[in-house]
Amino acid sequence: MDKVAFVVVRYGLDVNGGAEYHVRMLAERLVGRYDVEVLTTCVKDYITGEKHYPVGEELINGVRVRRFNADPINADMESSYWRKTKKARKLRRFLYRIHLLTPLSYLFPVWRYQAADELNLLNSHVFYSSQLFSFIEEHKDAYKAIIPISIDFPQMHYAALAAPEKTIVIPTMHNHSGAFRSILTSVFTKVAYVAFNTRAEEKLGERVFGHALAPHGIISVGINIAEPADWEMTQAKYKLPAEYLLYVGRIEVTKLHHIFTYFLSYKEKYKDSRLKLVMVGGLFSEPFLHPDIMYTGFIDESEKIAIIQHAKIIINPSKHESLSLILLEAMSLKKAMLVNGLCAVLKEHCKESHNAALWYTTKRGFIKRLRQLDVSEALREEMGEKGFNYVQKNYKWDLIMERLVQQIESLK
Repeated sequence: MDKVAFVVVRYGLDVNGGAEYHVRMLAERLVGRYDVEVLTTCVKDYITGEKHYPVGEELINGVRVRRFNADPINADMESSYWRKTKKARKLRRFLYRIHLLTPLSYLFPVWRYQAADELNLLNSHVFYSSQLFSFIEEHKDAYKAIIPISIDFPQMHYAALAAPEKTIVIPTMHNHSGAFRSILTSVFTKVAYVAFNTRAEEKLGERVFGHALAPHGIISVGINIAEPADWEMTQAKYKLPAEYLLYVGRIEVTKLHHIFTYFLSYKEKYKDSRLKLVMVGGLFSEPFLHPDIMYTGFIDESEKIAIIQHAKIIINPSKHESLSLILLEAMSLKKAMLVNGLCAVLKEHCKESHNAALWYTTKRGFIKRLRQLDVSEALREEMGEKGFNYVQKNYKWDLIMERLVQQIESLK
């Protein structure tokens, strides 16, 4: 049986990051057809970089997980290299904005400006693991396919360039500064295939890397809907209110984009609203404390599904998404979504689903859309039906796995 290795920064049943969950769903569905492994680090908390899991192997739902120590880091050095490499990112992003980056790819398919410093930046990252990357280099011939995920981490760079001819990258790419690093051109012009999640992400990749972009297309991922936990027990455990706006994901500043101030402005304007804001997920930044805002911390999948089912409205306030699993989960459960329209991917979901989700770009827009959803059960039900049909049509597992297996089998 051929071996396939996914490469991701962290992995486990208790990890709730989108990219990590993305890998777990794909990996577990390849079990039986391939000998599936996940190559990862011992780190769980990306803020501290502390070792959480032991070094070695673990079998999780048929997937062999190999964990390696991350190297000691120097946060000051990482910050220094981030500042030092700013010019390259700013230049490439400026050229992108004035629509010159794509035509320039004919002359400069691979950029080397500040690439050496960008490599030092990767080597200073909390997830940098020389042991992991040495393992890939030494054992690359044992695998039919190597599949790293997420452009933001050193795992993609080192895994992809160790054996580009057998590498399928899943970029989870969005329009932010890190997407314009020069060093990424070496990866995205050499690998066997680039597996995007949505057409909006694919268009971004085509514009950033131009004609030299490796063969590519949309594979994406489906969703798992666990059996919901008992609602009365879950509601009592987390002291959940009768009506709530729900956020699910990592609780960190870069993901939340004014959600607290926007929500409190809504509550100030519409004092008759009974909505509370419930935040589900691990805390990676200081909590915003207010009587109308509640935190559950990390919860298991069955509890998450129960909490989604009983939410009045689900929100994704992030500007940076390549897919949004919570949106697909909410839609599959016929829940109305409110999303940040500054994110091209989320806005695309709204349009393609015929407004199964509503988008906003300003505080005023947020307040207007939230009010529409808060007061109209008929609108929420209509959006729920549209969302369910959208997910059924576009994110079926048999279609997604057929695409992935096709690309794996095409590798020489």
